[in-house]
Amino acid sequence: MSAVNPQNRRTVWAWCLYDFGNSSFAVLFASMYSVYYTTEIVGPTGAPADALWSATIASSMLLVALSAPFVGGIADHTGQRKRLMGFYTLFGIAAVLGLTQVTSGGMGMVILGSVLAALANVGFEGGLVFYNAYLPDIAAPERRGRVSALGFAVGYAGSLVALLIAWPLVEGDLWGLMWVAIAVQWALFAIPAFRRLPADEPTGMSMFAAARTGFSKTLTTIKDVWGMPDLRRFLLAFFVYMDGVITVVFFAARYATETLKFSAVETLGMLGIVQVTAHIGSLLMGPPTDRLGPRWTVRIMLLWWMGVAFAAYVAESQWFFLVVAGLAGLGLGSIQAASRAFMARLIPEGRESELFGFYALCGKTGSILGPVTFGVVTLLSDGNQRPAVLAVGLFYLLGLLLLKGVSDKPVAERPAA
Repeated sequence: MSAVNPQNRRTVWAWCLYDFGNSSFAVLFASMYSVYYTTEIVGPTGAPADALWSATIASSMLLVALSAPFVGGIADHTGQRKRLMGFYTLFGIAAVLGLTQVTSGGMGMVILGSVLAALANVGFEGGLVFYNAYLPDIAAPERRGRVSALGFAVGYAGSLVALLIAWPLVEGDLWGLMWVAIAVQWALFAIPAFRRLPADEPTGMSMFAAARTGFSKTLTTIKDVWGMPDLRRFLLAFFVYMDGVITVVFFAARYATETLKFSAVETLGMLGIVQVTAHIGSLLMGPPTDRLGPRWTVRIMLLWWMGVAFAAYVAESQWFFLVVAGLAGLGLGSIQAASRAFMARLIPEGRESELFGFYALCGKTGSILGPVTFGVVTLLSDGNQRPAVLAVGLFYLLGLLLLKGVSDKPVAERPAA
């Protein structure tokens, strides 16, 4: 796909607004739906809430992980990236609207709530595969750190707006309206992206032929990645440390309500702090990521996350945990933006969707192990979540060790093999 003018600010902002819209789902699904599902849906049945929530997240991440490289290859072979991004977006929005039908009502509703939540998350995560793949098209190599950071910053602004909308709805116990609000924000702010992002350039290959080709080339892609030492080692590290990051995203609200006894409204306030600091962190770390390299940013942030995990483990009061949440937010935006910029530097031109699909495979497969670890450690600790939080910190340490020696020099600037 031909690159657009890097100075085309309208295209960049349209790309960012997609994140503004879908972040309504990201923040409220990971936080308030987890609380609603575990307390209102699972709670009355007496089933193990954390274990069921872990299974829901793990299953959806597994679906994304298995399909991401495959559909990414289809997008590259057919030249229809935007169409597939639109499919996943509409699929996710439809599943979110389905959540309006989930209420207390025994194990049937537990299953329905889990299935719809998993499908909604597949739509959200699947759309991000193609969204991320547009980064090399809309930003020159020397500006990708800033543009990636801007996308996350705008996304966190969207999360904050979603939390403000959700506040009175949660207070009024109007959960169904909250799911509708998520769907509306997601759909409304996706429109500029579909209008402004580079148009599809169909290759003439049918979806069926592309699917067959994509399947046959999946092993080739794995071999190619294995033959790129820096890309291989970065993805392995990313696989590990994103385990910890995603686990925090999906269990922060549960930890606040279960261990530190936050109310639902207090949890929304805590999440608001996270979105504000994540927005700030994304903007602050964009320029140094371009100047010093994304590897520098990722390594600093992994040290930061290790400190956050320990602080959350020892937190006893709500005010102290609010401070920890703010520090986590600063690290959240920074490590996500720097990781995406890191990946963009390592991808050969013309293979963006395919290899960002592999990036999603690593991130989402890793995102299975983290939530499962949290759920299992909590279960083995008789419901005590503190040891699980400490266990999450080990993912950051291992990720830091795996990044040792990895170069973030752009592929285009490296000498031919």
